[in-house]
Amino acid sequence: MTTILIVDDHSDIRRLLSITLGKEFNIIEAEDGVSALEAVRHHRPKAVLLDVMMPGEMDGLQVLDAIKKDRATRDTLVAMVTARGQVADGDDARKRGADAYFIKPFSPLQVVAWIRSHVK
Repeated sequence: MTTILIVDDHSDIRRLLSITLGKEFNIIEAEDGVSALEAVRHHRPKAVLLDVMMPGEMDGLQVLDAIKKDRATRDTLVAMVTARGQVADGDDARKRGADAYFIKPFSPLQVVAWIRSHVK
């Protein structure tokens, strides 16, 4: 079963995405940037749904940079799921290698459709 990593500091967002995706995919979760990067390196998910603004040592953009710069993980699909809705925010994430940019509040069905079309 294909593994998807959901990274968000809000458990309700992780739970919503996990319930929505859990029947089709193996879901792992992380609540901060450092844990997310460890999970990417250990579990090698096919895709990461990644919040931008998180507490701790690394925000989502730093995690994105680390994923895309590492030869072993750079092909991992990364979709940003964030409250940062300015056009410049989405452009910056895409320049850094984000494959998609979803703005909160987002449609879980839209995220699922994107995952299905890009992962399977």
